[in-house]
Formats: sequence, structure tokens, C-alpha cells
Amino acid sequence: MRVLVVDDEPLARARLIRMLGRIEGVEVVGEAGDGHEALARAAELAPDLMLIDIDMPGLDGLGVAEHPEAPPLVFTTAHASFALEAFEADAIDYLLKPISKERLARAIDKARGRLRREPPPPAGPTTDPFRLVVTDGSMRFFIDAREVTSFVADQKYVVFRWRGRELLLRESLDALEARLAPLGMLRPNRGALVRRDAVVAFDASDGGSLVLNDEQRIPVSRRALASIRDALGLG
Repeated sequence: MRVLVVDDEPLARARLIRMLGRIEGVEVVGEAGDGHEALARAAELAPDLMLIDIDMPGLDGLGVAEHPEAPPLVFTTAHASFALEAFEADAIDYLLKPISKERLARAIDKARGRLRREPPPPAGPTTDPFRLVVTDGSMRFFIDAREVTSFVADQKYVVFRWRGRELLLRESLDALEARLAPLGMLRPNRGALVRRDAVVAFDASDGGSLVLNDEQRIPVSRRALASIRDALGLG
């Protein structure tokens, strides 16, 4: 079994890698220090399993789990409070730090059982950069970002509206902006991202705001004003 280890603490990564090295049939193929690096390494190395800390700066473990390209996950964390969210994200197991070698071995056995039951992934590229995977209660939604007009940062989440629902996405605005760049996204302020073809008007009063086709109004910061006017052809 090929395993990728992800933790923002180098000592925690090193300890897990040592413990995994003592389990027969396990090969640690790489490591990463945050969620964005984890997804890049997973795309490069195609591991069978990712052991990942939940609470990390930037894109955390639960955010990684929402990406369709993420491999099967075992979460590692010092916080028991994330357990429900972890299993809603279809995690194979949930390990509380400090992790014992016996508990780690049981998690690896569970992962082997899951992988034996699951069919292999289809050949060829399957990643859709515009696909958003969002958990809301007992529901898991698969959303085309082209149906979303705007994304707004709210602490560790990004909030957006979709078909009458307000949903939360565990991904930073910076990462979302890079992923959705082909859609022509605008950044009217540090806390918002807007699809350019959803803008129906620019209101110059009160410093400026974008009016969207779903009647949302997104304020434009003084710093972003010139670039937004250029993007909209206002000169």
C-alpha cells in the first residue's frame, strides 16, 4: 500500500513515517505540509491512501477530502471534536494524537479492506476543476462552479449560494481563484470572488459595488477598483 503523509508539523510527519515503515506492505511514497501541497503530491504520486491532519492552516484536511481527486483518507488529529465531520467526509478512520502503533496498524487494516472492495479508478484524467464537492448535513452536493455567481470568505470557510441554499466550502479564496481562473473570476475585495459573466451592473456610489444577476451586491475595495473597472471595460 502506497501512503502519503500530510501534517503541518514536521515532527508529527516524521513520527508517522517511522511507524508506517514498521508495518509490512506499507510504502510511504511522500509527505506534505499543507492541504494544497497534499493535493499536488497526490496528483503526482497517486497514493493508495493519505494520512492527513485535520487542523492545518490554509486548506485543512476536511477541505482536501472535498476534492474529487483526493485519495482515500485516514484523518489524524489532536481534536476529538472533528469526528462527525470526518466520517461525513467518508474517512476510513480517525486517529487521535498521540497515535499508538497498534491503533495505526488497525487503521491500515481497515484501509486495506476498503481498497479491496472498491473498484479501481477509471483510466485517464477525471479531475474537473470546476466541480465543487460540499457536505451539508446528510447531503453531499456535486456542484458546477459555473452555476455559482460569487464566493465570500467567512473565517475558515467560503460561503456561496446555489439553488436557494447557502453552502460552505472548505477552500481558501486564493486556491479557488486559481482553480476557477478559466471562468474569468473577479476579486472585487480580499474577501470575495465573483464570476465576471454574472455581473450585470457597476454601481459607482459608496465607493463602488458589483451588482450580480441574482441581485447580490458585492462591494469593491479601493485597492481593487482600478482593476475591476478595467476588467469591466469602464476605463
